[in-house]
Amino acid sequence: MNLLLRVSFLYLILTGTVFAQKINPKSVSTYRNPVIAGDFADPSVIRVGDTYYAAGTSSEWGPAYPIYTSKNLVDWEYLGPVFAELPAWTMGSYWAPELFYRNGTFFVYYTARRKSDKQSFIGVASTKDIKKGFTDHGLLLEWTKEAIDGFVVEDHGKLFFTWKAYGLDKGRGIEILGAELSDDGLKVIGKEFSLIKADANNWEGGGAEGQAIFKKGKYWYMLYSGNACCGENCNYQVGMARAEKLQGPWKKFSGNPVLVGDETWKCPGHGTVVITPDNRYFYLHHAYNGADFNYAGRQGVLSELVWDETSQWPTFRYGKTTPAQAEVPQAASTKTNEDLQVSFDKKTADISWVYDVSFPKPAYKIQSGLLEIENKNPASTGNFLGLVVKNGNYNFSTEVIPKDDIAQNITVYGDAGNAIGFGIMKDKLTLWQRKDGVYKEVSSQEISGKSETINLNLQSRFGRYYEFSWNVTGKKADQPPLKIEGSWLPRWDRAPRVGINVSGNKGGHSEIRTIQMKYN
Repeated sequence: MNLLLRVSFLYLILTGTVFAQKINPKSVSTYRNPVIAGDFADPSVIRVGDTYYAAGTSSEWGPAYPIYTSKNLVDWEYLGPVFAELPAWTMGSYWAPELFYRNGTFFVYYTARRKSDKQSFIGVASTKDIKKGFTDHGLLLEWTKEAIDGFVVEDHGKLFFTWKAYGLDKGRGIEILGAELSDDGLKVIGKEFSLIKADANNWEGGGAEGQAIFKKGKYWYMLYSGNACCGENCNYQVGMARAEKLQGPWKKFSGNPVLVGDETWKCPGHGTVVITPDNRYFYLHHAYNGADFNYAGRQGVLSELVWDETSQWPTFRYGKTTPAQAEVPQAASTKTNEDLQVSFDKKTADISWVYDVSFPKPAYKIQSGLLEIENKNPASTGNFLGLVVKNGNYNFSTEVIPKDDIAQNITVYGDAGNAIGFGIMKDKLTLWQRKDGVYKEVSSQEISGKSETINLNLQSRFGRYYEFSWNVTGKKADQPPLKIEGSWLPRWDRAPRVGINVSGNKGGHSEIRTIQMKYN
């Protein structure tokens, strides 16, 4: 069986009637993972009253750190970013935002790369109204050469901050450290103490990160992740530890790892535990879908913990793997339509565009029924506005008015040096790629006769097999699609985005009438 047939068969398993767990949907209400589709790594989740909020990694994409909201942990709605404008001290690697709520204030403790030295440290921001974004308070923690994955807990009225520390300047191995926070949550004031250290000789592979700490009864519990987090060679897994005091000593569970990957959901890890009003424990974490894998990224999945009252250790309700289907936390519709259809001559809801933070934020506006993207960066991958891909099987199209000096492209974008595009400038259509920074024109053709509008179309299978086609508006395409494979597009810690961009050696702007994203 060739690779495509094997992938197709696996996709049918994941989307059909074969599940990793035996659940009779007639007897209970169920949901299917992912609950937050698309690239949403390192999710943090909190409950405030009857409402849940979740934030996740955006990596090299702006705006930084998407936020979702839900009433039931299953049906999620995009709320907006933590930061509409990037914090001044940062330059990328927008990882692991951890939400925390106290006394009417929302906090987010986030990892980012500092401009001055390109090292990753942890900042803090806050808001009274999470719908309006956060105010940045700058750097919270600088620990030797790198500190990531912040997490806050409250113990007897005091706040404590924990993080993954490399200790590269102090001869210490990878460990999870903690220290007391100021009462306002904006400053580390205590001396550090060690919670757990990574063991290079076991399943952790020398890493321990993504800690989620919570208390039940007399114990503090920690879920943490280890091994290779990201990319096609990942082997991420989840372990567990507990202690009677936050400062330790912490004891690792003898049955670690407690959550591992399988063919349905690969490389699970790095999440947060949240407790429902009826006292059920859920772990919102990430994992790669077995069919789309790193082409759709690490997606937000939900796994339930249940308790063994004898041992006082929790276990995952459906075994050691992420459930494909599971019983809902509470009433849920589980019906989401991720399709998008926009005509710019009509009033529409804001589109959740993303952009590459290595470039200035693209300048664009909607005017006279057209989306106008300014050509401020002439590079073939510049001026890109993209969408998070929710699964790898989709059709994306756009209707454009050809311009004499500007190429308008459908683009599948890994990063500035790795992308595939199909576009038109004047009367010439071009399929191009940029691989490892090298531009190559794959195919081109000229259109006879000037056309007022052209439809550019992309069909994607499993996020890696692409077919590009075109037609004059109102007419059928009379040529076979152009096929290209994009196995090299995913970056180590993030999935490609699909969208539109403009390029060319002269100024000006795009003239885009419509866009459409339809999932299959």
